[in-house]
Amino acid sequence: MAGSSGGSSGGKKKARIEIIPLIDVVFFLLATFILFTLALNKTNGPRVSLPATETAEGRDPADAVTISVTAEGTLAWEKDPITLDEFLVRLQQLHARAGNDAKIFINGDENAFFAQARYVFDEVRKAGITKVLIETKVHVAGST
Repeated sequence: MAGSSGGSSGGKKKARIEIIPLIDVVFFLLATFILFTLALNKTNGPRVSLPATETAEGRDPADAVTISVTAEGTLAWEKDPITLDEFLVRLQQLHARAGNDAKIFINGDENAFFAQARYVFDEVRKAGITKVLIETKVHVAGST
């Protein structure tokens, strides 16, 4: 008889759960989750917690370079960690390329020492770049 299994001709077929395809799907989902998590961690750059001000406003980042000063005092150029020497070289290259139209955003962590941010600001001005903005976040009324 067609469709019967084994030697019994009138018995019901038992449903079976196939485990192997289920394991394959679970491993695929796990691998996908791990890859996406690793990709997210690579694109973030240094963590900078901007200080809050009441007069903060959105700025257009087009044609601007962002220099970050982390809480540990390290520098990053467009989210790429750099040394002080690299910072000075890139400033000179930016000024040579863009001239007086160069625009720089400095975003310093609220826990960074002021000396690092002052150093960055001073070196930017020494390079001849006059369009310098300090990034902050909006202070929400009622919060401390």
